[in-house]
Amino acid sequence: MSHKAFDGRIDLAEPLPHAAAADVESGLVERVAFASAIGNAIEYYDFTLYATATALVFNKIFFPSSDPLVGSLAAFATFFVGYCARPIGGMLFGHFGDRVGRKAMLLITIMMMGFGTVLIGLMPSYDQVGVLAPIGLLILRIVQGIGLGGEYGGGMVMTVEHAPPEKRGYYSALVHIGVPAGFLIPIVLLSVMAAAMPEEVFLAWGWRLPFLFSIVLVGLGVFIRRRISETPAFARMLKEEKPARLPLVEAVTGHWRDILLGIGAKIAESGLFNVYAVVAITYCMTRLGLPKQTILNGVLLGCALECITLPMFGALSDRIGRKAVYAVGMAFQAALALVFFPMLDSGNTGLIWLAIALGLAIGHGSVYGAQGAFFSELFPARIRYSGLSLVQQLGPILGGGLSPLIATAILAAYGTTTLVTVYMVGMALLSAVSALALKPRHA
Repeated sequence: MSHKAFDGRIDLAEPLPHAAAADVESGLVERVAFASAIGNAIEYYDFTLYATATALVFNKIFFPSSDPLVGSLAAFATFFVGYCARPIGGMLFGHFGDRVGRKAMLLITIMMMGFGTVLIGLMPSYDQVGVLAPIGLLILRIVQGIGLGGEYGGGMVMTVEHAPPEKRGYYSALVHIGVPAGFLIPIVLLSVMAAAMPEEVFLAWGWRLPFLFSIVLVGLGVFIRRRISETPAFARMLKEEKPARLPLVEAVTGHWRDILLGIGAKIAESGLFNVYAVVAITYCMTRLGLPKQTILNGVLLGCALECITLPMFGALSDRIGRKAVYAVGMAFQAALALVFFPMLDSGNTGLIWLAIALGLAIGHGSVYGAQGAFFSELFPARIRYSGLSLVQQLGPILGGGLSPLIATAILAAYGTTTLVTVYMVGMALLSAVSALALKPRHA
């Protein structure tokens, strides 16, 4: 058998070998996508549980203040720290994922996130241990951030490298269903707890139960991930050439333009998502005085609808191109920003739900549906885990990590949503321009 010279760049568009093609026909890609989606849901269950509890509980339990908005601001600061820890996880697990394999890293990340969440559920309150409570919460938040930072790149690379080229958008979008599903589950649990218990009981111990439930999800995730195989692209790379000695360095030096533009394209996707799903909860409760269940139901509806629209937009990106779907989705969100807070301010339940549903199911769903394959196609297999992790973990620091903090700070300082709207539009336009400037290796 003849061998051609290998330059270290695995072509994602290259047809799969016969054995791999047979695996695709037997449903391997569906199993890998499902396993990655389940893992993604578990990771975002843990991460989102914290975000939701920040708006509902932590500002009272761990950051007591006479002003509820100030307490929320302090709680969101620890939310931001978790985002800052994500690049550490991306670099650490990306390095070993590109050198050792994707599967082993994914088993470690899911356990880090899950056990960090369980320990948060056991954390004593500020009234019990004073300043040690927020310090302990901060440490566990960092552990969660590192785990999540390594999770996304591995799960997405596993799916994209198993998928046939003409369906990468669809299968990668199936993985992303884990994010709205991961938001959906903890919000449902917290909503049920809050509705079924008097507020003093919920604040005393009821909120802890969904955190402790994470141990069950960890067991499920580990069981599923042990049953999936390493990717054909990674196995092929190991046979033909040694792995990159320093994948991160190779990614930065050889693909710095893609990384910077990818970060720019990622900012609004994560930033606006947290405005729709996190900031809106705090705003409606603290500024508008609406019942928390009203806004939580709106987020639930939006997340449920996004589970449906994500694969639709992923499949659309396979047909008309990732860049087109991504840019149009950002333009839609820039327009939505102009009416988002007026719809919330109306106090009308239907309009509130519509605003959040449009933001999550259409605005975020369109860009997130195209994003997995779009960003994965920027990097060759030997550095794909590291390169994708850099984009996916640095971008959210400037986007999703900062948006609740910035939006809440603006509301606290000025008492108006006008500057928050300007901030939302600015993020959307920046990400649209960045996406249009990207040049994936395979269109």
